[in-house]
Amino acid sequence: MDAHVSTSKPVQLPDFDIAKPIDSVDETVAEKSPLFRKIDAALMNKVTLFQSSYVRYAARAMLATLFLTLGTAAAFGTALQAEKLLPGSGKFTFAFMFSWSLVMIIFMGAELGTSNMLFVTVGVYRKKIHFSTAAKVLGTTLLFNLIGGIFFAYLISLTGAFQDLPASNYLFDGIAGKLSKSSIQIFVEAIFANIVVNTAFFINLRMKDDAGKVMAIIFVIFIFAFLGYEHVIANFPAFSLAFFASNGTIAGMTLGSVLHNLFFALIGNYVGGSLIIGMTYAWMNKTKTDYVD
Repeated sequence: MDAHVSTSKPVQLPDFDIAKPIDSVDETVAEKSPLFRKIDAALMNKVTLFQSSYVRYAARAMLATLFLTLGTAAAFGTALQAEKLLPGSGKFTFAFMFSWSLVMIIFMGAELGTSNMLFVTVGVYRKKIHFSTAAKVLGTTLLFNLIGGIFFAYLISLTGAFQDLPASNYLFDGIAGKLSKSSIQIFVEAIFANIVVNTAFFINLRMKDDAGKVMAIIFVIFIFAFLGYEHVIANFPAFSLAFFASNGTIAGMTLGSVLHNLFFALIGNYVGGSLIIGMTYAWMNKTKTDYVD
């Protein structure tokens, strides 16, 4: 009896712009790292969502700055009250409360530009995605982080905690100080800021216990928040909140000074997160030994 031959057409899968895997020997070596298997999986989730539902990806990017805005507002709000009770204590309360921003971002599945700097750069290096895909994903994340930061900061500025603030306070003085920094100071502080942020992301990927993750993230992020380092995404809502709450009267706040800070913070954040943490660990884990993360 003649064999039956199916005439049905094969299912056509979406044509994702994902690079071909590296050769089998290097693939086996690279996949020895449990940490980078998780990074690869997280990256593929981001790319798949981005290419299948741009609007949903954009919404997740805006949610990142919703949580950053809430964390920033709480941090500045507690610092304002702490300074009234004990001058000099605002820096400690600010850093502690701001740290909860990243906890919310991670646990609520939002898309943060400074962590995605690491994910997409490592993805290109490990030949998981093409450069064009990486640029589109990162560019979209940064754009909607910015839109969300401005929008949610405006809404927060309408709430009671930020009404009728005195001309000199922890929020306004802090933002004026950021805008007066030199290019090299912003750049170097931004490098360290994103080293800290992506260290927190690595810790989150490696730990299994949620309570442990929360505590680790808080104390790691405390480092950069307490030291006043520059984080371009955090500055989106911080600058916007200060502008709206002060009705545009912050000393030294001009379009030029804001763009100056954001540009050097962006470049420094990329160096710290993508190159120093991301690429260094990707290179170290591309090894034939068992010393992997």
